[in-house]
Amino acid sequence: MTLHPPSKDIQLEFSGAQQEIAVIRLSRPAKRNALNDSLILSLRNMFENLPSSVRAAVVHGEGDHFCAGLDLGELQERDAGQGMHHSRMWHAALECVQHGPVPVIAALHGAVVGGGLELASACHIRVADASTFYALPEGSRGIFVGGGGSVRIPKLIGVARMTDMMLTGRVYNAQDGEHVGFAQYLVPEGQAFAKALELASRVAQNAPLTNYALMHALPRIAEQPADQGFFTESLMAAIAQSAPEAKERVQAFLAGKANKVAKS
Repeated sequence: MTLHPPSKDIQLEFSGAQQEIAVIRLSRPAKRNALNDSLILSLRNMFENLPSSVRAAVVHGEGDHFCAGLDLGELQERDAGQGMHHSRMWHAALECVQHGPVPVIAALHGAVVGGGLELASACHIRVADASTFYALPEGSRGIFVGGGGSVRIPKLIGVARMTDMMLTGRVYNAQDGEHVGFAQYLVPEGQAFAKALELASRVAQNAPLTNYALMHALPRIAEQPADQGFFTESLMAAIAQSAPEAKERVQAFLAGKANKVAKS
C-alpha cells in the first residue's frame, strides 16, 4: 500500500470509550476548507488505514465552513488525459469514504459547495446546522464536477435539481436543502458536530457485519433489477444473521434483555 505524506490540512483524532469513533477534521479555515490534492490523498490514506477498533467516523470542517469545494488557486492546466486521471484520483479517494470500512457521518455547516458537496454526498449520514448552504458553481465557471458528484448527488436530490443548480447557480439554504434530501438531520447553528458524534456513537454499537451490509450491499441492491435485488438481499440477510454477534443480540431480545422500539 502506497502511503502519501500526511497533509497538514486534515487531522485525525479518536473519540469514545474504546476509541471507536474516528474524527476527521478538514483544517484549512482560511481557505474555507477548500480541497487540494494532498488533502484528498490524505483522506484516502486515513480511510485505508483506520485502526480495526474504529466502528464509525465523523467528517467535519474547522472554522465557519464545512468545505467550499476545489481550491481553484491550485487548479492546474491539464490536457484531457491528465484531467481524466486527476478526476479518477478523486473518485478513488471518495470511494474509500463511501465504501470504506465504517459508516461515515458528515457534520455540515456554512459552505457545502462543489467538491465539498461531493465529499458530503459520499458520506452515509449528513447532519446540517442552520448555517449550511449548498451550491454547485462549476457550471458558471466553465468546468464540470469531477469528484463523483454527477453519480452521487442526483441520488440525493434528483437529476433535475442538480441540473438546475449547475445551470443557474442556485443555492439551497439549510432548510430547503434538508427538504430536498441533502441532509437527513437539521439542527440549530453550531450543533451539527455534537449531533454527528451522537449518531456515530449509536452507529458504532451496531453489529459490524450489519453496518457493512448497509454500506456495501444496500446501495448495490438499490441499483439491481428487483429479481436480482431480492436474491442479493437473501444472501446478505443469511450472512449477517449467521455472525456470532447477531445471534447473541437476537437471543438477548428473545430473553427480554434488549430494548424494544419506542416512539422517540
